[in-house]
Formats: sequence, structure tokens, C-alpha cells
Amino acid sequence: MLPVAIALAAGLGGCSVYREATSSSPPTNVSWQSVATAADRDRIRDWRKAWDEALPLARKADAKAIAAEPLLFDPDRALADAALPQGNYRCRTFKLGGKGTAMRDFTAYPWFDCRVADEGEVKSMHKVTGSQRPTGLIFPHDATRQVFLGTLVLGDETSPLRYGLDADRDMIGYVERIGPKRWRLVFPRPRFESVLDVVELIPAG
Repeated sequence: MLPVAIALAAGLGGCSVYREATSSSPPTNVSWQSVATAADRDRIRDWRKAWDEALPLARKADAKAIAAEPLLFDPDRALADAALPQGNYRCRTFKLGGKGTAMRDFTAYPWFDCRVADEGEVKSMHKVTGSQRPTGLIFPHDATRQVFLGTLVLGDETSPLRYGLDADRDMIGYVERIGPKRWRLVFPRPRFESVLDVVELIPAG
């Protein structure tokens, strides 16, 4: 089994963001299961329970907003060819099911900038703008789903933590294609604020 070994570069230029602990080159046929922490494997395993808890709360809080995006908020919407092509994207985050008294059960954020880059056997995904910025790697899984592993960059931080060092910053999610040139990245049970995060991604320009 590989060591927990995602090193995420601070810069978004042509550097690879994957480094295996004992080699400068990524191993062949790397799997997300060999890299993910036990806690993150549990979170992704229970993705359906997170949807079942979060979606009714969000619908009760803002039924009109949920109804306006039937594809985005359908947990079973997953088309073939899930892989995100490299390039620049517009992305926006929806938080479903509030954690604590300060968070609403449905929160929609405006569009920000995201970037997907080809790293060889995996791809990297960075949310470039905004106060909460997931940054990490996208691993192959099957025809309708890929898996994201990474960390959360906050505020004016310029360098992401190494995956596996801080459970509160570790992130796991899955990527699905939900329409022509339209994807979502779903985070079941993120550490802060919500029961489920849904990030919509569409190509920029």
C-alpha cells in the first residue's frame, strides 16, 4: 500500500501536484483507496446517507432553489464519461444541511474560478478564488464517477497542507457528469458548516 502521499503545490503553474513519498514519479495504476485516510473512506462510503440527511433539510429551507436545479440536486444523476477535461472552469458551491445554529440549511455561493490540470495518471483540481478553496487530485474510479482527495485552503493562505496531516482540512468527494459540459463535485460530510457540499463546474468561456 502506498503511504499517504499527496503533496499539493502552492503554485498552479506546470508543476505536478502528486509526489509519492519515495519517488519523484507517480506509481503506475495508483488508486484513491491506497491514498485516502480511513476517515475519508468512511465518508465516501456513506455518501448516500449524507444526501438523505441533507437534501430534505435544504428543500425545507428553500424549496424553490432546489426545484430550480433538478439535475444538480438529484443524488442519482450520473452520466457516462465522468472525467473532467483539463482547463479553466466556473464553479459555485451549495451547502446543504447546516451544522450548528449559525448555518442555514441551504446556502448558495456565487461563481468563482476553478482549474483542472492533467498530472499524468491523475488530474489536479484547484478552486482558485474564494475564501474556501479545495485543492487536490482527481483519481479514476469508474465510468460515472471519479474521486477527489485534497485539502481545504482558507482565507489568505498561499500553501495547502499536505493531505493526511490535519483531519479537519482533509477533503474527499466524488465527481460526476450531470449534463453536456456540466459536472458536480460532491463532498459528503465536510468538516465545517454543512452535511453535504455540492460544487457545480462548467467550462469557462
